[in-house]
Amino acid sequence: MEKLVIKPKNQCRWDAAALGEIMIRLDPGDTRIKTARQFTAWEGGGEYNVIRGLKRCFGLDTTVVTAIPENDVGYLLQDLIYQGGVDQSHIRWVPFDGIGRSVRVGLNFTERGFGQRGALGVADRANSAASQLKVGDIDWNKLFKEEGVRWFHCGGIFAALSATTPDITIEALKAAKANGTVTSYDLNYRASLWKAIGGKERAMQVNRELAKYVDVMIGNEEDFTAALGFEVEGLSKNVTGINVENFKKMIEQVVKQFPNFKAVATTLREVHSASINDWSAVLYYDGKFHQAKQYDRLEIYDRVGGGDSFASGLAYGFLAGKAPEDCVNYGAAHGALAMTTPGDTTMASLKEVEKLVGGGSARVDR
Repeated sequence: MEKLVIKPKNQCRWDAAALGEIMIRLDPGDTRIKTARQFTAWEGGGEYNVIRGLKRCFGLDTTVVTAIPENDVGYLLQDLIYQGGVDQSHIRWVPFDGIGRSVRVGLNFTERGFGQRGALGVADRANSAASQLKVGDIDWNKLFKEEGVRWFHCGGIFAALSATTPDITIEALKAAKANGTVTSYDLNYRASLWKAIGGKERAMQVNRELAKYVDVMIGNEEDFTAALGFEVEGLSKNVTGINVENFKKMIEQVVKQFPNFKAVATTLREVHSASINDWSAVLYYDGKFHQAKQYDRLEIYDRVGGGDSFASGLAYGFLAGKAPEDCVNYGAAHGALAMTTPGDTTMASLKEVEKLVGGGSARVDR
């Protein structure tokens, strides 16, 4: 298993870039979607959340590749992205047709859940501008060769959006690797996205092809079984937690089939209720397993985006040259903190992450 080789900062304009859809999340707060009379607007998207975390929490230079329609809803999304600090120079702006018949901003109605009521997401994103991106739309040579990128992230949510998004994802991954950029991919299997276009079989076909171009593969136990087709006896039967030893056996199978993987990482979550989870993570790197600190009975305010924040903390660790055990601990700590605040994206600081990694408590800071 080869080690990651990350280009130095002085050779690249960007520490990290991502390809994906950015939606407007409409959050009913403490009530429910079906009874709400008002919503708070946030921005979010599986791939975007990672580089926003790298910018907002960890202070790195990041840019996003996506598409947005030219209308006031698109400008609202643009304003939210400005607040996150992610560069927008690689966004493709698409003319609006008047009613969103052919292009629109994707919406994601998300309630947080509480106690025995799980979180709920209702997507309204078909025909979004980002879902219609296709091969040839983006100047990857400008991004990866002329400007330079140290780390490129994409994922299975964007790849599931349309018939064209798997192809542009492969195009991007190939361009990144041709220019020495580390590639990461979060499988992020969502049954709702694949349901009408071939289900698990299509998800597996797409993701197994994309996996050939990935250096750092990220996913939970469902992702590896549904999106890549790996099974270990007993792994998926316990719906509230993970048999870590069985999971490690599966990872060993994964890297044998995909020797291009230089690192494989996953979050470990045991759900006691929507509000109380046990939380940790495992990283397989350089032939060894590294497990993060266990956060027992972590109190969850909003679990959406916790896995994305884990991915950004993990990437930060590698980009900062930290040891593997530190990388996975930065990821787990950042994910834990992100789930204590509303919205998909992080509100944590590097100081807070480092405090948690170092064993700090939740005592008041004054």
